[in-house]
Amino acid sequence: MDEFLNSEAFILYGIPLLIALARITDVSIGTLRIIFVAKGLRLWAPILGFFEVSIWLGAISQVMGNLTTPANFIAYALGFSLGNYLGMYIESRLALGMVVVRIITKKDSTLLVEALRNLRYSVTVADAEGNMGPVNLIFTVIKRSDIKIVTSLILKHNPLAVYSIEDVRHASDPDFPPLKSQRASKSFGQLFRGMRK
Repeated sequence: MDEFLNSEAFILYGIPLLIALARITDVSIGTLRIIFVAKGLRLWAPILGFFEVSIWLGAISQVMGNLTTPANFIAYALGFSLGNYLGMYIESRLALGMVVVRIITKKDSTLLVEALRNLRYSVTVADAEGNMGPVNLIFTVIKRSDIKIVTSLILKHNPLAVYSIEDVRHASDPDFPPLKSQRASKSFGQLFRGMRK
């Protein structure tokens, strides 16, 4: 084993590969940690931070111990870039938290509002004045995982509507199901099964 670890092939190819994988892992974890902090998941952020720093120390120690190998620097940078992408992708698949959807409709929004309320979303409607005349403003707070459902309803009932979606850290609506931090405990098996769909 020692002979393999000290071999030229392992130093040239194995160490850079391990550095890249370590960086992909720790940056992915770091991206999730930052997102969890923003969403108020106080338990998961420090746990992820522990693993993030532990893996980072292993990667940086290999880079510092092999400063004469340019491949290590490239692997470190490549792992950082891929880790950011992977972290954001995983977070998008988890779809944690809530969002507020603001919809501006230029025609009667009765059917859209009824469709949203039939799915038990809390909906607020207000009359407003747009550049081209009267419009309806529709506000609803939904789970992030329900974005596709709501946008499909918008396209079905008011395809010319303008809508925006923004993250919400907390919603005080008593009819809205409370955000459970357990959503973040979705197993990696469930996560990867969802990625394959």
